[in-house]
Amino acid sequence: MFTPRERVARVVNFQQADRVPIDLGGMKAAGIAVKAYNALKKRIGLSTPTRIWDPKFMIAHVEEVVRQRFHLDVVPLDVSSVSDELRPECEWVPMALYEGAEGLMPPGTMIGEDDRGRWVLMDADGRPTTLRMPREGYYFDDISFDRPGMGIRPSQFQPEATFSDEQLRAVEARADFLFSHTDYAVLGWGGGVCFLGLSLITERSSNVTMGCPTQWMTMLITEKELCHEMMGRSVDAAISRLSLLSEVIGNKCFAWGIAADDAGTQRGEFIHPDLWAEMIKPHYARLCAWVHAHTEWKTFLHSCGSVHHLIPHMIEAGVDILNPVQTSAANMEPERLKREFGGKLVFWGGGCDTQHVLGNGSPEEVRAHVRERLALFKPEGGYVFTQVHNIQPNVPPENIVAMLDAAYEYGVF
Repeated sequence: MFTPRERVARVVNFQQADRVPIDLGGMKAAGIAVKAYNALKKRIGLSTPTRIWDPKFMIAHVEEVVRQRFHLDVVPLDVSSVSDELRPECEWVPMALYEGAEGLMPPGTMIGEDDRGRWVLMDADGRPTTLRMPREGYYFDDISFDRPGMGIRPSQFQPEATFSDEQLRAVEARADFLFSHTDYAVLGWGGGVCFLGLSLITERSSNVTMGCPTQWMTMLITEKELCHEMMGRSVDAAISRLSLLSEVIGNKCFAWGIAADDAGTQRGEFIHPDLWAEMIKPHYARLCAWVHAHTEWKTFLHSCGSVHHLIPHMIEAGVDILNPVQTSAANMEPERLKREFGGKLVFWGGGCDTQHVLGNGSPEEVRAHVRERLALFKPEGGYVFTQVHNIQPNVPPENIVAMLDAAYEYGVF
C-alpha cells in the first residue's frame, strides 16, 4: 500500500503503483463547481460551510473529509489563494449568488450590481471590474476581450518578476504544513506563462496586454520578432518568479504548473501546429529546461480542446504532464493518445467525459464509462484520474459519487 505522495510519484514516472491516483481539486481546472459540491456534501451527510476557492469560476475548496471519503491523492499549493487559506473562517465573506451556490468567499471579496442587474466582482478599492455574472448564470464572465479602444502596447508590457514577501511567507508556510502534516502529493501553481489563453502573455501581466486575443493572434503571424521578444520577457519574468518559489518550497511539490494555455477548440487546434512550433515552442522549451535544471518538479501544462497535433511539440519542449485531456474533442480519443504518447507524457484527466456523460448519463453509465477509460489509460502508469476539466454546477451528486467510487474500484493495477 502506497501513500498518496508515493503513489503519484511512481505514476508520474511511468511506474505502476497499487492503483491509479485520483485528483479532485488539486488544481482549479480539475475542480468542482460550488453548487455541485454543496449537493455532493449533502448526499454524503456533510453540512459544513463551503469555501469558494475561485470566485470568478465559482470553484469550491475540497475539504479533508471529502478527500478521505473518495480516496483523493492530490492537494493544491496555489500562490494566488494560499494567503487566504491561512486566514480564519470568520474573515471569509458569506455569499449566496444563486440557488445551491451558497458559500464563503475569500476575505475582502466585494460583489456589486450593474445597471442590467448582473452581479459584478469589485476590486480591492470597491471599483467594478470587468467580471459580470447574470443572475441566472453560474460564472463571472470577463466582458473586456476585444472591446473597442483596447490594444496591445508592447512598450508598456512589464511582466511582474517577483512575489511579495507576504506571498512567499504564506507559500512557504503552506508548503511546510502540507508536506509535514499530510501524506498527499502537492501540486504547485502560479507564476507561469500564458501565451495563447485569455490572460495573454503571463498570468501576472499588466492590463495593457490583456483582452486582445484577436490582435495577438494576428501579431504572431505579422510581427514575429516582436512577439518573440515579448514572450522572451514573459519567460524571463516567470523564471525569476519560479526561482523565488523554488527557494521556499524545494522538493515539497512534485510538479509545478508552468502554464494554463488553451490551444484547442472542439474541432482542432486554433493555431497551426507549425506556427505553434515556430513561435510558442521555443519559449516553453526554455522555461521547462530551467525547471528541470533547477528543481525536482515535473512540468505541468493545462491546455483545453483538441491539441493532438501539438502534443509532439509539447513533449519535445519538455512538458511532462498534460491536463485536462479533453477526450470529447477531435483527435483526442483515449486509445489513440495512449498508443501514440504513452510513456512520453503523463495524462492528467480524461477520466470522465464532462460534456456528454457525467452530467447526462445514469450512475451506472458513469461507472461503466470510467471503467472503460481506466482500462485504456492506466497500463504502465503515466496516468492520474480526474474528469475532463471542472465538474459543472448541474451535475447530479449521485453521478459524482459513481465516478469517484468507480475510479477507486477500477483503478487498481
